[in-house]
Amino acid sequence: MVFWCDCLRNNGYQQINGVGQGPRFGVRHVQCILAFCGLAVAYALRVNLSVAIVAMTDRNATNPNFEEFDWDEGVKSYLLSSFFWGYVVTQVPGGYLSHKYGAKYTFFFGVLFCSILAILTPLAAEIGDWPLLIALRSVQGLCQGMIFPSTHTFLAKWAPAEERGRLVSYCYSGSQFGTVVMLSISGYIASSWMGWPSIFYVSGLAGMMWCFIWYFYSASTPAQHPTITTQERRYIESSGHGRRPSDAGRSENLHLKTPWLKILSSLPFWTLLIVHCANNWGFWTLLTEIPTFLKNILGLDIRHNGPLSALPYLAMTLLSYGFICIADIMNRTSVMPLAFSRKLFNTIGMWIPMIALMGLGYITTGESTVLAIALLTIAVGANAATYLGFQVNHIDLSPNFAGTLMGITNCAANVMSIIAPLTVGLIVTDETNPLQWRIVFYITAAFYFLGNLMFLIFGRTSPRAWNFAQPANRTNATAVDEEATETDPLQPNST
Repeated sequence: MVFWCDCLRNNGYQQINGVGQGPRFGVRHVQCILAFCGLAVAYALRVNLSVAIVAMTDRNATNPNFEEFDWDEGVKSYLLSSFFWGYVVTQVPGGYLSHKYGAKYTFFFGVLFCSILAILTPLAAEIGDWPLLIALRSVQGLCQGMIFPSTHTFLAKWAPAEERGRLVSYCYSGSQFGTVVMLSISGYIASSWMGWPSIFYVSGLAGMMWCFIWYFYSASTPAQHPTITTQERRYIESSGHGRRPSDAGRSENLHLKTPWLKILSSLPFWTLLIVHCANNWGFWTLLTEIPTFLKNILGLDIRHNGPLSALPYLAMTLLSYGFICIADIMNRTSVMPLAFSRKLFNTIGMWIPMIALMGLGYITTGESTVLAIALLTIAVGANAATYLGFQVNHIDLSPNFAGTLMGITNCAANVMSIIAPLTVGLIVTDETNPLQWRIVFYITAAFYFLGNLMFLIFGRTSPRAWNFAQPANRTNATAVDEEATETDPLQPNST
């Protein structure tokens, strides 16, 4: 891929913005590859039931030699949503635990337990039918709730400020990659001699293999990695903006106390929370409701077509690399400051889907199927630009508490993921009525518009004062330093 080719092109050392030197391909890149793979298997474990449930309820659709379950649409909806019942609960605790004990371990245990439960899924369905399976999926959600906050905590320690947007985007593209792979191959696996249980066995074993590699080759911070060079460690730590200049020479693990009150009274944080909620409302409306719209309005059922249902995720994966290339070019030529870059990419990631949704609202005939699929693909794919927008902004605001911030905002955002489909159900009483769907699309477009507008006006990219360690006896100089931290200089480095 573009990232790894760019890293391997020159394995020498580089000087970036005069802040130390770092190898073009170093330990930090290996850590990001591991995180990419971890998110890929995590999402494969998340979506495996979405495809498997088709084979589990219709043996004639795949290999008929395996058990079939008589589940109606209501039971299936509970099964598919039960993952998020647990997922919402552990977001904030996951951020806190990753900050306190290290992201390596929270990420590890989150994927490990989820993988074990995936392997046990066929047995649970056999002995306990859908009630036990709902309980199992809820516990899987509890395990995975720690993964995104852990990833943010991990990247805050490993991604130098000059490479932050790029590395964060590459790592999080792993989630789309895992989704594409799982949706694409699950149908073939279920049709093979192994049957639908193998979907869970394959994804579970892949997760356990990753856990083994992650445990031995990852570290929560550069200081804890046994093979990192002093030069690369200095480069990462000197450009990470996790400490004040006056903190130089202190131990990296300052065991900072989480400043909950200051976080919850910070306008840039609330802006980040609002834009995250707005984005999730729109994104999950696209992924959960557009297939129903296509089926009932245009007569196209993509839920039972693995490659076609994977197309939006594939577009999102590929476009994420394209956006990163554009961001790198802008970074090398210093054509725009960091604050402008974050807001530009966030606008692309939220207002292009907004326009695509409004266009979908006016497609009412089956003759426009290709156009509808194109708009859906563009809407989901363009969302990849938010990786370079609000999604990395947690680390911008607070490298030391990025996981905690992600835990809070992702918790609230996933509540929106639950409320959005329920709202659609209240509005769309007749799934064949295009006017009712148009109302849904306008409401979703409004969320996209207002969320990004808030980020454009109130979003900030400099570390907040509460990110840093506060000495017991604060001097006037420290107070001035803190006041300066609250400004938002339009610095030209980092994308």
